[in-house]
Amino acid sequence: MSHHTAASPAHQKEKVKSVIWEWVESIVVALLLALFIRHFIIQPFKIPSGSMRMTLIEGDRILVNKFIYGARVPFTAMRLPALRKPKRGDVIVFISTQDPKKDFIKRLVALPGETVEIRGGNIYINGVVCKDPFIYNHTYYNKPESTFGMEEQVVRVPEDSYYVLGDNSASSSDSRYWGFVPQKNILGKAIVIFWPLWPENRIRIIR
Repeated sequence: MSHHTAASPAHQKEKVKSVIWEWVESIVVALLLALFIRHFIIQPFKIPSGSMRMTLIEGDRILVNKFIYGARVPFTAMRLPALRKPKRGDVIVFISTQDPKKDFIKRLVALPGETVEIRGGNIYINGVVCKDPFIYNHTYYNKPESTFGMEEQVVRVPEDSYYVLGDNSASSSDSRYWGFVPQKNILGKAIVIFWPLWPENRIRIIR
């Protein structure tokens, strides 16, 4: 005849504590991993306005590559090493120069040291019409209240800064109104639209 000895209350209590502690450890590790990914690798954003139509529309949810330009280290002025510098035509997410609590998304049009002119619906970089397909296929307008991009006004982009425009030029608040985007404000490059899945239930690459 076999005999089974019931576990003591103290042993059962220790076992429960061990299981709970394992769960707590798993949750903490998962949270730290999620924070690391969000701060340094990939972060989701929701498009709030129509300033980038038809590339991006209101409600689109996108993923932003944060390590390509060198991710910002939270609560410091430091950045991690970059894979490359921002390029003309990139769709970038950055901290607003007017309100640090807001993030904007625009297309990068001009690089540090270049001159920019908007004339006849076209963008002129260093006096030559920009033929980048993702810029040339849009028409850019000016409004009377424009400060940094009035018709036939030439502006020079400062060092460590960029000139950005919305693809939907008629309804975009961008470098024409509030100036240049400092390198330090850039959060990352928009890479894909992950929601809604359209067409054919596919994730779309942002170009």
